[in-house]
Amino acid sequence: MVNRVAVLVFLACYFVVVINGSGGALTLSSSKLIHRYSEEAKALWVSRSGNVDVKWPKKNSLEYLELLVRNDLMKKKKKTQNMKLVNHYDLLFPSHGSQTLFFGDDLAWLHYTWIDIGTPNVSFMVALDAGSDLLWVPCDCINCAPFSATYYNNTMLDRDLSEYNPSLSNTSKNLPCSHHLCKLGTNCKGPKEPCPYIVDYSSANTSTSGFLVEDKLHLASVSNHATKNHVQASVILGCGRIQSGSYLNGAAPDGVMGLGLGDISVPSLLAKAGLIQNSFSICFDENDSGRILFGDEVFATQQSTPFLPSAGKYGDYYVGLEHYCVGSFCLKLTQFQALVDSGTSFTYLPTEVYEKIVFEFDKQVNATRIHLQDSTFEYCYNASSQELHSIPSMRLMFTMNRSYLIHNPLLTDSENQAFSNFCLTLLQTDGEYGIIGQNFMKGYRLVFDRENLKLGWSKSNCQDINGNQAQLKPPSNDGSPNPLPTTEQQSIPNTHAVPPAVAKRASSNSSVAVPQQIPSWLGLMISLVLLVFCLPVT
Repeated sequence: MVNRVAVLVFLACYFVVVINGSGGALTLSSSKLIHRYSEEAKALWVSRSGNVDVKWPKKNSLEYLELLVRNDLMKKKKKTQNMKLVNHYDLLFPSHGSQTLFFGDDLAWLHYTWIDIGTPNVSFMVALDAGSDLLWVPCDCINCAPFSATYYNNTMLDRDLSEYNPSLSNTSKNLPCSHHLCKLGTNCKGPKEPCPYIVDYSSANTSTSGFLVEDKLHLASVSNHATKNHVQASVILGCGRIQSGSYLNGAAPDGVMGLGLGDISVPSLLAKAGLIQNSFSICFDENDSGRILFGDEVFATQQSTPFLPSAGKYGDYYVGLEHYCVGSFCLKLTQFQALVDSGTSFTYLPTEVYEKIVFEFDKQVNATRIHLQDSTFEYCYNASSQELHSIPSMRLMFTMNRSYLIHNPLLTDSENQAFSNFCLTLLQTDGEYGIIGQNFMKGYRLVFDRENLKLGWSKSNCQDINGNQAQLKPPSNDGSPNPLPTTEQQSIPNTHAVPPAVAKRASSNSSVAVPQQIPSWLGLMISLVLLVFCLPVT
């Protein structure tokens, strides 16, 4: 314990390895350890300060030990404060509760959650989009989707949607053009003007535009350290005055919460503020509901695969797939990169890969292929109830032989008890990368570990945390209404499916590279340093 208490002024012996640029020679240097309260340290102090009357504690005296213990306590206190700053809350979730909602074709096959913004708080049902960054809501509208619940009569909405008015929130303030997160600041007439924004999405002619505002997002906490249930976090959101395309036709009529890697996204702002670890999880279950948690982390029993940089930087959640398996057969030459995106309705594959997959699926399936007029999907079938049980499974294979079973790659519409129509929910894209959409995410707890740049997954019913059952509901004194009910099993859509919330940040021609490894010479150099460091000093 005495050795742990002792505070060292310098390292006992350190060795610096210097690579000579011309000859690559190694040189070693060393330095002597001096104890903080030794006679030698006192002599150095006197020689530098010129003060010969310096008070110095006698070795092993009570004063000597008290000084050492006091110093250790100060270091421990500082370390604890820093740890609390890094992870103030274990988990955060929207103040309405962590539940997500799914309405199928009625609201563009996206997943939603209720959030509260501003003071007094106003509720919005926002779509969850891991493919973009900005949180935006309809605001001071010039061109927005309808707010009346009766307009969305098939969704079982029990109340109208909301419109945000920054002037009615006591905690809102415009983000100035001079702010470092204002991307269009060069278009402003002055630095104090409200920062304009415009975001274009991959769906045809789909966009949102307006100006940026800073306000409070209302959250609830789950933590071993925090005593408060309510958390108000400062976030930057878009006051969406003009929407176009899919946002006027049923997709995200009340706004979008971007969950991407950009500095302006909600996970980024919460982590930078020290409220949570830099990660979040989403879980979509088979019953059309689910959960979102900020600060959730990959745990030991989960499988994982690294995120990959695009065009040299980590801007989106790209992963690399080694193989695509149909039944027990894993197809060769099906390596591709894919964006993991909850804001895309279905899963898209590069054309070459898509053609191999659907050909193999069609060969293995024991059902009659049919053509459904105006259907989004090419490969649809009519099958008896017995034939439905023999549909070949599908798996994604990542690096290190990590397996990801697709729980339900089909969309089924029962004609009667004896026969059903079903379609394989795969679409093709002309780009070089694919998109893993929300339909392939169901049945998994997906952890977007942004700190360690990896995606973790494990089978889940969306009711557990690290294997323990948990009901993450709003605090008991929260005045928020109950979460909305979800819809029944959806039928096969007759309209074209679109990925309404995938922001156009990465070109389809962007190259995706595997993270670089440490060079072998650097590993050898580090090993030599550690070896020399452990040698006794004579």
